[in-house]
Amino acid sequence: MRIAVTSQNFRTITGHAGMTRRFLIYEAGPDGEPVERDRVDLPRDQSLHATLGQGTNHHPLFQSGVNALVTQSAGHKLRQRLDAMGIRVHLTGETDPVAAARALFAGRPLPEPAPHDHGHGHGHAHTHGG
Repeated sequence: MRIAVTSQNFRTITGHAGMTRRFLIYEAGPDGEPVERDRVDLPRDQSLHATLGQGTNHHPLFQSGVNALVTQSAGHKLRQRLDAMGIRVHLTGETDPVAAARALFAGRPLPEPAPHDHGHGHGHAHTHGG
């Protein structure tokens, strides 16, 4: 399994996967512990949201064999598109990328994400199940 974790600061798991441009890439080491294999830092015009109409399968992040994405939040449409590509989206309240990757490699569930307000200005909050 190759896991991409949304991390705008390369230290913690961040939300809004469609707008994220920085990702940590993990694989399981021989002992099952997460090993950071790459840090992806994309230009603004390469966010998943910005490339929505171009076909996510051509996005640089997913050309590297990623089959799971860990994030604190992701829109329904993005989750559907990634699922159709065989990429499982894991929404979580976890903030530690290594702890999240360790849990997935061990087959354990991640903590649920906290309900949040997207700040869209349309007067309601969204929650996203994993």
